[in-house]
Amino acid sequence: MPDPADASRPEPRVVVYSRPGCHLCEAALEIVARVCADLEETFVEVDITGDDDLLASYAEEIPVTLVDGERHDFWRVDEARLRHSLSARR
Repeated sequence: MPDPADASRPEPRVVVYSRPGCHLCEAALEIVARVCADLEETFVEVDITGDDDLLASYAEEIPVTLVDGERHDFWRVDEARLRHSLSARR
């Protein structure tokens, strides 16, 4: 996973909002990691429990996946759809 403090790295194309202990988040992150590795894309996981606004917005829908800043999926990640979105927006 990219180091957010490293300014030389590009902005991650995929963001996964999650929280610790969430089994759906773990499954989503496995798919996101696999797809991003295959397509040489970047992603970052954001723990919503450290931010009151994110917690209020996403607590009932996590994991929430964004692609290029736009909401893509919630609860589950559709691998084929994620691949298509990342490939189509290049």
